Amino acid sequence: MTPSNPAAEFAVRSARAAFNRALAEADLGAIGPLLARDVVLITGSDSGVVAGRQAQLIAWKREFSARPRTVYVRTTQSVTASTIEPIALEQGIWEGTIEGQGTLVAGGVYSAKWRQTDGAWRLIAEIFVTLR
Repeated sequence: MTPSNPAAEFAVRSARAAFNRALAEADLGAIGPLLARDVVLITGSDSGVVAGRQAQLIAWKREFSARPRTVYVRTTQSVTASTIEPIALEQGIWEGTIEGQGTLVAGGVYSAKWRQTDGAWRLIAEIFVTLR
């Protein structure tokens, strides 16, 4: 039986929506609070590791300054939230499109681990796989 914690599931989905808005708006200030200090991101194609909040913010700043800019969207398909720990696993699909054009440049699947700390849900790990 899969654990269920509806409040945590809703909170993770809301945090993901906020992250997607921040990416669309190139808003570094909104991304920072959604990341744990020691967050780890594994990229989709070359499995590059971006370790830590500061490193991820630097990477996003570089992405936001690119022209044309690629806008990434993660679409949550499921959230499995623990009933015994303040953690959850989110799974879904991701796409990167050229801003203003909608041309798909990459996409695939992802998994993300979230942890609630100090009353907020923060990303602690994400892994992406590029399928197209």
